[in-house]
Amino acid sequence: MKNNVVITGANRGIGLAFAQHYCARGDNVYAVCRQSSEQLGQLPNIHIIDQIDITQQQGVQRLISALANVDVDLLINNAGVLRNETLSDFNTQTITDQFMVNALAPLNISRALLPKLKQGSKIAFITSRMGSIADNSSGGRYGYRMSKAALNAGAVSLAKDLSERHIAVGVYHPGYVQTQMTQLRGDIQPEQAAKRIMALIETLDMNTSGMFFHANGEPLAW
Repeated sequence: MKNNVVITGANRGIGLAFAQHYCARGDNVYAVCRQSSEQLGQLPNIHIIDQIDITQQQGVQRLISALANVDVDLLINNAGVLRNETLSDFNTQTITDQFMVNALAPLNISRALLPKLKQGSKIAFITSRMGSIADNSSGGRYGYRMSKAALNAGAVSLAKDLSERHIAVGVYHPGYVQTQMTQLRGDIQPEQAAKRIMALIETLDMNTSGMFFHANGEPLAW
């Protein structure tokens, strides 16, 4: 049975890897992005929804319109940005930008698409262990850490609010992935990170909804 899978930030990196894997599985993939990519356009079963700024209500409305006749089985909130603020270079604008993209937009999109989700649908948030307060041993990265911590808090609230509707919410750290965001540093390829998270999404149910996992299956501390 084909599922309808909506993925934000699907034009590159982990988002593209998700799109590739789900398309290969035969699902209908709705790829949301600002600008498409050649790799994305070559995929089978792909429906590209581009020119979407997820931080703007106009973009959210365009997304809703594009999915007018689609029931969503899985929403993967993957889009994110990473900047580097320090105490000596404390840029409030980049911090605000990260909050908008990393924390507010995923929750806003999830809320906006709720009429498209049904009992048994799932929502996945691609977050980071850098949002874990318990795991912060090095400091710095103020905007990224705070925005991901805010995303985690919002995802848990969403999991509780959707429990009666039996819509499960997964919260996943993909690992240190080699993407443009990390300047291709890291110890895992996007394809492997996406495949690991897909396996976790498959086992996601109401018993694990709202829990925070590493892509390798390890539970993470908040």
